[in-house]
Amino acid sequence: MCIGETGLGKSTLMDTLFNTSFESTPSPHILPSVKLKAHTYELQESNVRLKLTICDTVGYGDQINKDDSFKAVVDYLDVQFEIYLQEELKIKRSLTTCHDSRIHICLYFICPTGHGLKSLDLVCMKKLDSKVNIIPVIAKADTISKEELQRFKAKIIQELKSNGVQIYHFPTDDETVADTNSLMNAHFPFAVVGSTEFIKVGNKLIRARQYPWGTVQVENENHCDFVKLREMLIRTNMEDMREKTHIKHYELYRQKRLEQMGFIDVDSENKPVSFQQTFEVKRSNHLAELQSKEEKVRQMFVQRVKEKETELKDSEKDLHLKFEKLKNDHAEEKRKHEESRKALEEEFLEFQRRKQQVAASHNTMTLGKSKKK
Repeated sequence: MCIGETGLGKSTLMDTLFNTSFESTPSPHILPSVKLKAHTYELQESNVRLKLTICDTVGYGDQINKDDSFKAVVDYLDVQFEIYLQEELKIKRSLTTCHDSRIHICLYFICPTGHGLKSLDLVCMKKLDSKVNIIPVIAKADTISKEELQRFKAKIIQELKSNGVQIYHFPTDDETVADTNSLMNAHFPFAVVGSTEFIKVGNKLIRARQYPWGTVQVENENHCDFVKLREMLIRTNMEDMREKTHIKHYELYRQKRLEQMGFIDVDSENKPVSFQQTFEVKRSNHLAELQSKEEKVRQMFVQRVKEKETELKDSEKDLHLKFEKLKNDHAEEKRKHEESRKALEEEFLEFQRRKQQVAASHNTMTLGKSKKK
């Protein structure tokens, strides 16, 4: 894993380190959050084959608010540990054939300012030192002089110690490599230079960076620590890094996860507890919890049914009251119409009676006139 701000030469150093071109694309400075980009490659040199996974932190350090810049990295490391743990917990495990995606080494690229570490560097390395082997490297070390570089290295080491950051140190318990590793540990952090260009120096083509004032040879130990880093990473201590990842970092994660799952080694009386016993206890607790949840759901269902029945009864009562009111209103309206009809009929009868009287009176007057004639 390569962690560092955009533009520090992480991809270039990887190409230089493994003498190939991984064809990585430059990252912009406008990403809203940190993203991790992992690619797996099959490398072969002579008869040696290497399965290599390179994980780059895209957009690291480009945000205005850098409080959560390390979160994506921590989550990625935990996910890889969890994948391995789930494979390990299977009945039929295939740990020897499955792809181990755990990160065994983290190269933390430090900006060559000469003024010490940034707060982002210290916070991130402190969050990661219990999850991955960290090797700090000073990127683009050809931008500062040798005197400034030595002071810068001493300041970085002093700041790491004062802040309690645990970086990876090459092992010195093996007599065959003890002297070499002790000497290399004194060179922390490695000042590196990467280059994808070859320049002819004498009769050889070597990786170098050409400047108006001269040439910086990548594999010249007087110019930078690239050769030291390559020897330590690829040839001398590769297996130790893998072992330390498994024995220290992964075991710490595994212990925490199993404790979260409820598995323990000893009981309250400090007596050994078998895995089966722990599983049975967890299973019993889980079933009891399920029954408790089922009872709560049942009670909740009954309560909601009762509430719904009460609500329906209230609605039914309201409908009955409305129906009775409408019925009474209708009866009252009907009674008024009957009264109006009767009144109109009486008026009509009265009108007919008066009409007959008038007609009779008119006939009487007509007959009187006829007699006189």
